[in-house]
Amino acid sequence: MIAPLKNQILRISKYCVLFFLISCGNNEETENDHLVFRYNEHGNIPTLDPAFARNPQAIWPDNQLYNGLVQLDDSLNIEPDIAKSWVINDSTYIYTFTLRNDVYFHQNIAFAKMDSAGPPRYTRKVVAQDFVYSFDRLTDEKVASSGSWVMNYVQKYWAENDSTFIIQLKQPFPAFLGLLTMRYCSVVPKEAVEYYGNEFRRNPVGTGPFQFKMWEENVKLVFRKNPLYFERDENGERLPYLEAVSITFLPDKQSEFLQFAQGKLDFISGLDGSYKDELLTTRGELQPKYEDLSYMVTGPYLNTEYLGYFLGTNTPEIQSKTLRQAINYGFDRQKMVTYLRNGMGIPAIHGFIPKGLPGYAEIDGYTYQPEKAKELIEQYKKETGDSKPEITIGTNSQYLDLCEYVQRELEKLGIAVTIDVMPPSTLRQMKSSGELDIFRASWIADYPDAENYLSLFYSPNFAPDGPNYMHFKNQTFDSIYEKSLKISNIEERKLNYTKMDSIIVEEAPVVPLFYDMAVRFVNKNVSGLGINPQNFLVLKHVKKTK
Repeated sequence: MIAPLKNQILRISKYCVLFFLISCGNNEETENDHLVFRYNEHGNIPTLDPAFARNPQAIWPDNQLYNGLVQLDDSLNIEPDIAKSWVINDSTYIYTFTLRNDVYFHQNIAFAKMDSAGPPRYTRKVVAQDFVYSFDRLTDEKVASSGSWVMNYVQKYWAENDSTFIIQLKQPFPAFLGLLTMRYCSVVPKEAVEYYGNEFRRNPVGTGPFQFKMWEENVKLVFRKNPLYFERDENGERLPYLEAVSITFLPDKQSEFLQFAQGKLDFISGLDGSYKDELLTTRGELQPKYEDLSYMVTGPYLNTEYLGYFLGTNTPEIQSKTLRQAINYGFDRQKMVTYLRNGMGIPAIHGFIPKGLPGYAEIDGYTYQPEKAKELIEQYKKETGDSKPEITIGTNSQYLDLCEYVQRELEKLGIAVTIDVMPPSTLRQMKSSGELDIFRASWIADYPDAENYLSLFYSPNFAPDGPNYMHFKNQTFDSIYEKSLKISNIEERKLNYTKMDSIIVEEAPVVPLFYDMAVRFVNKNVSGLGINPQNFLVLKHVKKTK
């Protein structure tokens, strides 16, 4: 009976999808258009299973579908989500979460059960055992979740009762609550995962403000309002305000921009070279002709763009701290951001930790000092007998303009620079395997703690087993890093973070270029679309006017 029922449900669902597409699809003049939020994803969304939410393409839609124990606000403060409160025992590394009792999974055929006293029910309340199941999936080898590493810090977890979920860590890790805000840690129902099997990736069931409606891959993805969503605004009105979210998949940024300019998309994110000069002045302001259509929202983005040195090489130029420092002093980061990024970035002159993250401090980093750079280059020549230092930078085409700018400036100082342009996949592979003396890279925070950035320089994290692509090793740094893991007070940890960042500046295993900025261009009929340092898309507070 299960198979015929499932087939019948799928046929009915197709008719419902067809009706929905006709009623609020491509006709921009529909009466209810102000209740539908539209955006484009120019990359592919591979899955809607949160166990694989490893990049923004997957995280953005998953943010609408799922909830976890805790969440972040736009200032990166950790707030309650399904857990209404929690207690941390520092001596035993035990986190005890008390869950809300009004959170329900999305209505779905997977829950179809007959109550003795009434009609079938198609949902149920979330209990602590659901988190046990969801966390088990992260470490299940058969699932092969890309988020399994989150559980590396966990000793065990269990449901004490329906409303109490407990996690015990193996050792102190003060950033753990931040880890739990990641979409990997979302709660999913066992019934739906087992019902859909491998097709859960395209039949998601969560607890979020929107629920899955239809998905024609690489064409259109639609969510509808979750009528049972538990969060309310300050006036007691149930969220979300919108009735639907519609996502298209135009493959390039230029097409996306044209759709936005025609009012067919409600916002675009980021600054692409194909339209940056069309939208922005050289001072980073919105061009006057677009002021009636849209407004711009900007803020720090937890992403540091940098050049990394692979210190495992025998190349003299790379082994020389003197020359590495000279390169850091040898170009003007402010000019680079102004002219190549239309002002959308913050010159990285204060270390590696980006602005917007707790732990960022305005330490003395590298500013543009060409005369000092020349002195250091001469010092390098005397130390090595090398009359003409030469370096090669590996990059992909997206960042070629940045590397060419650095190339021109360093060649003025007497350093010969070759740029090796390669596909992004090749760059990632060669960076990980230590085949590039210098490589362009970026580090986007997985969770909102500066430890996430400093882990790139911790020697046990040498690539390919960890994110230390530079193979940087410093005993003092390692010692402070390990001590910081045992400090629960964030203000005390910040002091250690500053010490570590200062070591990075002094030893110069990287060339920080700029701290990125999140930028959004939003149609004027949209309100409530905030911005956050992780550039995550959260639509539960968004409203549109007719």
